[in-house]
Amino acid sequence: MFQPHAPNDFVTESGITGFVARFFAPEFHACRGQQPLWKVFWLYGVATSSVLIAIYVFAFYAESVALRQILVLCFAPYTAWILVSVWRCANNAHEQFWGMLARFLTVAWALNTIIIFVFVEINLITHFYLSY
Repeated sequence: MFQPHAPNDFVTESGITGFVARFFAPEFHACRGQQPLWKVFWLYGVATSSVLIAIYVFAFYAESVALRQILVLCFAPYTAWILVSVWRCANNAHEQFWGMLARFLTVAWALNTIIIFVFVEINLITHFYLSY
């Protein structure tokens, strides 16, 4: 079940490291499986992905190849982080069914991401070489 972070955690550091640790503490805790599944899945997963996809669609219609490439490079580590976070937080679901469903969707999300990443990169590389 859900386990809050320990009081002697990395968030007690000082300086810039402490600021970054405190600022990203919820994300660090999600990656360690210490956040509720609903929060990680819906807020960090679905909502954040929707915003990134909306920005990518805007860049696509604006024909901004550079912005599209930057978004793809940002989406890769984000996806790795969210996949690990959802998988680890699946044990924090109120019912086992939701945790199992989240893990199934995580596998599907990973496979989909690989396929999309390959085709988007092929498109970006082709667009780059055809423009010169």
